[in-house]
Amino acid sequence: MAARRDLEVGSLLSAARRTFREQFGHDPRLAASAPGRVNLIGEHTDYNQGLVLPMALQLVTVLVGSPREDGLVSLRTTSPSADEPRSLSFPLPTAERPLEPGKPHWANYIKGVIQHYPAGPLPGFNAVVASSVPLGGGLSSSAALEVATYTFLQQLCPDSGQVVARAQVCQRAEHSFAGVPCGIMDQLISVLGQEDHALLIDCRSLETRPVPMSDPSLAVLVTNSNVRHALGSSEYPVRRRQCEEAARALGKESLRDLSPEQLEAGKGLLSEVEFRRARHVVGEIGRTARAATALGAGDYATFGRLMVESHNSLRDDYEVSCPELDRLVALALAVPGVYGSRMTGGGFGGCTVTLLAADAAPRAMQHIQEHYEGTATFYLSQAASGARVHPL
Repeated sequence: MAARRDLEVGSLLSAARRTFREQFGHDPRLAASAPGRVNLIGEHTDYNQGLVLPMALQLVTVLVGSPREDGLVSLRTTSPSADEPRSLSFPLPTAERPLEPGKPHWANYIKGVIQHYPAGPLPGFNAVVASSVPLGGGLSSSAALEVATYTFLQQLCPDSGQVVARAQVCQRAEHSFAGVPCGIMDQLISVLGQEDHALLIDCRSLETRPVPMSDPSLAVLVTNSNVRHALGSSEYPVRRRQCEEAARALGKESLRDLSPEQLEAGKGLLSEVEFRRARHVVGEIGRTARAATALGAGDYATFGRLMVESHNSLRDDYEVSCPELDRLVALALAVPGVYGSRMTGGGFGGCTVTLLAADAAPRAMQHIQEHYEGTATFYLSQAASGARVHPL
């Protein structure tokens, strides 16, 4: 399994180095990588200070580069899905002239990490980005780019912060430069991922607990619907606001502080929509705790049942699913050897995640391919490690 991740990184590094030589006329000296992630269960709970259970994927973003002495940053991406232009240069930030988000959008994630990087002074640098994490697929291509950037900057100017603080810098970059009020999960798993383990994250205390996933008879299938509904970006902050308003109406700091019984007792203080949003979050936090216990005990049937409950709640109470995701989940659940399936990520398109017996994976992919009305893309992955530095 580690060999597959190394093969993925090696291929991307080769492509990035080749592009770097073409762009800048010499070989890069530094390289870093960070993985995308799939969240097994615990959706829309991170910004409610709840529990999440992601794993790092073998899909990665790499960044290769070299320092320069003129205070400029010159970037290039190899991603055909990135917006234009795919090359740009800008000066390092100063107190009088901070960096600001702009176009192209893909560079904002890098700019944000540079702006918020806690150590200094940073030198200018040339860099090329290459990635196998699909853009907009709900597998956290943004966090992979942010964390790869941070890990690259550490080689230019080492920081002295704690590991969690690195994830928080990357989260702040996404808030301020991409305008997405995300929780901490994506950045934290990209930094802290462990091979053959999922990671139970308490998004209030930021405590983490590895959950073993080394059973060779078990597989995780990520299925990309290749659908992106425009509602996704606009509805995410709406959901977050609805949760905050529900917690405030019930006199709590966050929905993490509510039991199902307390929520039911306070139903009259909430609008019908606020109640359903809160019911999903409170139920999902409980499901995630039970799912981590089941996975650690090898009780895949219970874990799968909780995944299906999660999807139904996201569809009905949180209203972030869509017909394509519902269809992919139903198709996966019809295949013998599948334990459970659910939408994963923010919703309104993107991916599903399916826990299944490894020998059922070919059947599941074939069944979905034959019956899904769109074009599905599959990623069969095991739990991978987090961000790394690579010698060149």
